[in-house]
Amino acid sequence: MRVMRWMGGAILAILVAACANHPHYLHALSDLRLARAMLDRQQEWNVMRDQYAAVQEIDHAIGEIKRASIDDRKGLEDHEPIDSRLDHRGRLRRVMELLDSADRDLHAEEDNFAALGWRQAAIHHVDDARGAVHRAMDDKRIDEFR
Repeated sequence: MRVMRWMGGAILAILVAACANHPHYLHALSDLRLARAMLDRQQEWNVMRDQYAAVQEIDHAIGEIKRASIDDRKGLEDHEPIDSRLDHRGRLRRVMELLDSADRDLHAEEDNFAALGWRQAAIHHVDDARGAVHRAMDDKRIDEFR
């Protein structure tokens, strides 16, 4: 029993140390989860298509970050509350801010050369998600002028 407690404590210490060494990954994961949740909203078909593409890219980026660093064991639904006062365009602008923040975090210096490929893949997915959100914003603007 004591051995199990010691092993559990050792594993926890390793996870805490990994989190301390890569706080930018944890912040990026948090931003990406919130961005994903904000995109999970029904809209016109053309806007939904772009939002769905952005969600897929965000999911891929989250997976790459977890491979590059550690898995913080949080689910996609574990994010800060969404501001219900934002209209759809405001939500899309906030998603862009979150994606920009995640991109800045992912560009932080990496001391683990084995993680560089995964980090670059995550950056690529975040860039693709930003492109999809830009298209959703453009489609939303077009729909409002119809």
